[in-house]
Amino acid sequence: MKKIVTPILVALTLGAAASAMAQTAAPAAPAEPESTLAYNAGVVSDYRYRGISQSRKQAALQGGVDYNDKSGFYVGAWGSTIKWIQDAGAKDGNVEIDLYGGYKGAAGDVAYDVGFLRYQYQGNTYGKANGAFPGYVDANTNEVYGAATLGLFTAKYSYAISNLFGNKDSKGSYYLDLSAALDLGESYSLTPHLGYQSVAKNPEYTYTDYSLTLGKDLGNGLSGSAAVIGTNAKNGAYAFNGNQLGKSSLVVGVKYTF
Repeated sequence: MKKIVTPILVALTLGAAASAMAQTAAPAAPAEPESTLAYNAGVVSDYRYRGISQSRKQAALQGGVDYNDKSGFYVGAWGSTIKWIQDAGAKDGNVEIDLYGGYKGAAGDVAYDVGFLRYQYQGNTYGKANGAFPGYVDANTNEVYGAATLGLFTAKYSYAISNLFGNKDSKGSYYLDLSAALDLGESYSLTPHLGYQSVAKNPEYTYTDYSLTLGKDLGNGLSGSAAVIGTNAKNGAYAFNGNQLGKSSLVVGVKYTF
């Protein structure tokens, strides 16, 4: 018997085939971001923060932990050996621990990051009667910050809601940071940076800093860096035994993230 194919049957068959093809060709939904927990450890030839040596231009050991939630919230802790607090006359305070938390998101093409940062100097007696220089206060510092990134460029503003790094009556100090992230290929990166540290009611400690950092991803969580770092800080403002801690120098480091 000859099979008779009706127009209705053809239409139904073609429609089903088209539907199946559409389902097959449809792009997969983007994967939901994952929460991550990462650790890092490293060493630098000189711990520079905002251009100023925190380790008397000597090597420092560093390490930290970061938790990033898929919602955009994050918390972390980071530590480094330091020398400046004891160099200032305090009996203790050879470790800095930074505790921070915040939220990262995006508005159109602009990525943003807002948060809180606590600089904790363990056991320090900086600014107390049994040590340190007169006129200084506890070095522990609290800041809030906000950053915006568009393409290669990032601008960040940090505002002290406490005294800043032991400077008396310095609440309201701020730091403005401008940087760019340049991919040079072959796992190399270049990061130019310009910053301005304003120290409220202590203008002699206000300065501009700059750096140019060459980074290299060595694979398997290992990375290296070499940076030229310096400031225009006034002579004597940041110094130890005549050694200017903001003077330009080359700083190299290596870090392992796991």
